[in-house]
Amino acid sequence: MKRDLAPDLVAALAGAPPAEQAESLDGLMGTLLTRARDAIAAASTSEDAERRMRVQLGGEDVVSRLPAVLTALRCRAVIGKARDFGRATNAMTDEAALAGALQSMPLQDQTVAGLLMHAAMGEVQQPARIMSALIRLVGSGSEAAIGRAGYAPLVEALLAHAQNQLGAMEGQGPFRDIDRACAALERFHRLSRAVTGYVEFAPLGRWTGVVSGLTRHASDRVALHLRDMVPTLSRALRGDSASDEHESGLEAFNAMYMLATARDCRDSLALNTLIDPLWQQVGQVIEHHSERQREALRTHEPTAVRLARYDRAVRLVELRFGAEHAEILRRAREAATRRL
Repeated sequence: MKRDLAPDLVAALAGAPPAEQAESLDGLMGTLLTRARDAIAAASTSEDAERRMRVQLGGEDVVSRLPAVLTALRCRAVIGKARDFGRATNAMTDEAALAGALQSMPLQDQTVAGLLMHAAMGEVQQPARIMSALIRLVGSGSEAAIGRAGYAPLVEALLAHAQNQLGAMEGQGPFRDIDRACAALERFHRLSRAVTGYVEFAPLGRWTGVVSGLTRHASDRVALHLRDMVPTLSRALRGDSASDEHESGLEAFNAMYMLATARDCRDSLALNTLIDPLWQQVGQVIEHHSERQREALRTHEPTAVRLARYDRAVRLVELRFGAEHAEILRRAREAATRRL
């Protein structure tokens, strides 16, 4: 817009503070959108004009997204209100009130509805409650009935937000952000279950394929985090030197946190054949090594390396077996350190 459509208008904003730029831009939005529509109409008059516009915008992919971008700009003033709507639903405990709130969403223009639903659903903490209210409002959970009532954009917004979690679940190595990955998996689970738990999918419906694809991609990312978990735990609990203590410990904790989270979210993953056996195997490994370390702490000098490895075992025991089991090991450590 600054270069081609409205250099006279946009360039004047350059020296203003960001807050003033945003406010001034809102005032110019009607003019900018009018010029954009005129430019698109002019480009449609010939192949050469269309080609020039594609080059100016940066390629066919950018051109294909242009309608959505212009719609977003046109609705810019109400996107904040849509987010406020999403936050407000978190405080609504009555399902009838939620259903009434959903009726206030504009459904006449499905493109605009999709944009606003996407903004709103990003703020919703318990999407299952929204879906329950929607089914009550529509009177049916079938994919066709939801579409006829105009609420397909709501379901698609939930699926889009579920897809957005996949990027945060990627990453390998001991220094990856495992807290972010686990939070993304938990969010993915809530969004996915909100859809799969309430919608009656058509056998060959579009949402069926979308959910299947998302489940597969999420499962693949989780499986990568759990790959070689047993050797990783053994290395972290059995090492004989301090040279790789920090790295192996981080890898062990990362895998353990992800496994515990995946176990809680298993209904949204296709990993039952991996999670349940691995959970049992991990328990055996941690129990074996923690008992060995407990005995070593009782019979050998409690060096700094041995104590650090023991503390790691205690934390892993707590994650796998609970705080009560870990407290027994902590008391054994206190008894050993009193001998120093």
